[in-house]
Amino acid sequence: MNKITLHGIYDDDQQLKEGAIKIVGMGIHVKEVFSPFPVHGIDPIIGVKRTRLAICAFIYGLTGMSLATWMMWYMMVTDWPTEIGGKPNFSYLLNVPAFIPITFESTVLCAAHGMAITFFLRSWLMPGVKAKNPDPRTTDNKFLMLLEINQGDQSKVEAALRETGASEIHVC
Repeated sequence: MNKITLHGIYDDDQQLKEGAIKIVGMGIHVKEVFSPFPVHGIDPIIGVKRTRLAICAFIYGLTGMSLATWMMWYMMVTDWPTEIGGKPNFSYLLNVPAFIPITFESTVLCAAHGMAITFFLRSWLMPGVKAKNPDPRTTDNKFLMLLEINQGDQSKVEAALRETGASEIHVC
């Protein structure tokens, strides 16, 4: 049977969640949801799995911490050891308390920049790339539920979308 794409457009995030619950309850898979801001609680409803972004953030932070530690050891102990404020720099371990702020800031810097770059690469938000959202109003004030359904289920799904408060329904 032929598949068709249906766009249900909502004006409110709560109506979107209720519509998604009803559609999923009918046994129809919600392919994607587009919204101007994160809708908390929609992921488990439409079946989005947890991401591995936390692991990436940890690795980026660990990289920043390692680079800061190596940099401070090399500069302050190996390359140019200088006694500053009565604190001798002939051992890294004796000076760890003085290096904690630099280590923390470098960890946060690398984690934040790594996550921003990962976000842009993962979501294809780069110059010259066409946006994937089917309706530009989803970046302003509308919520869109994208469904791929069999052609025979179209009237049933459209009726369910109208019942849950969809302001517009488009067949693509």
